[in-house]
Amino acid sequence: MNVTNLWDFFPGLYSFILMEPANALIRILLILIGIFLVYMGYKDKLDPLLMLPMGFMMAVVNGGILITGGELGTLFVDPMVSEPGKLLDALQINFLQPFYNFTFANGLIACLVFMGIGGITDLDFFIARPFLNLFLALAAELGTILTFPLAVALGFSFKEAASIAIVGGADGPMVLFTSLMLAKHLFVPIAVMAYVYLGVCYAVYPYLIKLMIPKRLRAIPMDPMEIRTVPSSEKFAFAIVAGVVLSLLFPVAAPLFACFFFGVAVKESNIGRFREFLDILLSGSTLFLGFTLGALLSVTIVMNPKVFLILILGMVALLLSGIGGLIAGLIACKVSGGKINPLIGIAAVSCVPTTAKVAQHCAMEVDETILILPYAMGPNVAGVITTAILCGIYVTLVPLF
Repeated sequence: MNVTNLWDFFPGLYSFILMEPANALIRILLILIGIFLVYMGYKDKLDPLLMLPMGFMMAVVNGGILITGGELGTLFVDPMVSEPGKLLDALQINFLQPFYNFTFANGLIACLVFMGIGGITDLDFFIARPFLNLFLALAAELGTILTFPLAVALGFSFKEAASIAIVGGADGPMVLFTSLMLAKHLFVPIAVMAYVYLGVCYAVYPYLIKLMIPKRLRAIPMDPMEIRTVPSSEKFAFAIVAGVVLSLLFPVAAPLFACFFFGVAVKESNIGRFREFLDILLSGSTLFLGFTLGALLSVTIVMNPKVFLILILGMVALLLSGIGGLIAGLIACKVSGGKINPLIGIAAVSCVPTTAKVAQHCAMEVDETILILPYAMGPNVAGVITTAILCGIYVTLVPLF
């Protein structure tokens, strides 16, 4: 038996020999990063709902590369296939291709996740103090706004820059939707980077807080009993009106608004079967979201020359948004005469409810009796709304230039 025939038994290993040495090293690195994400999810250091399937598939897809038709590929998914004949073959052969084409390529997965998020979002704290919460949320869009001209200055087109900048809103479904609408060719690296960074940056935010917020301000108590009780009928009416008005103003983002606010309406209408379904929907769509994103992150995608810049800009966007939120928190603290804990500003970087938990954790490090989580949930929800509005603005206006 000659060497070539021997390698036929192990095409995955043989593919390493056929690759450029640099690509082979990056492929090994991606396998190790995937395993690391699985470990961090298992230890609950990063979101296990997303990191377990994403990390696992990152490791598997980069190990399972083989040669088909003289080209390197996998049996999972090909995000770049577009010709009808090749697409039909891919749908019949690639394991995740039908799921990718019918839920990712058209933005459906973002809408399903957003509907599930709406089903677990409580509007009480947002409606109780809407002006404060919107002020904090708008300030926490600093990264979403400033990263756009920065990306353009680095050579990205307006559409590409907007897709990268929306990462600053820290809302995965928004990133998916915007990149699919404006820069489909960069969808994979932007989406994967966004979801990985959401976990990583929340590990970094506590250090940002310690750098910007003095201990005495982190220890400001806020009495949850002072938050007014919002009746369910008011929250239900707000969800319906907000969904209709925002869809009217930004029709290109109407699917996101519709799904999120419908999820909220289902929660407030207390229809048992619907609520159970939304819970399963969120869990299932998040699992397949991570599973498919991980499968998309193969070495062939990472070697895109723009990926490194996207990685840097994504981190900058999230850090700027965190800084903007904390500055607004300090302003609110000053204006209120020291009655508002500035930590709630970081919660305005939207991803519900992770940054609100970060604010609570950082407060408890100073004083274990402090409870600011209910107040932090207000700007947390407001951040979802402001990010959706900015998504609508980008998707509507950027194509005009």
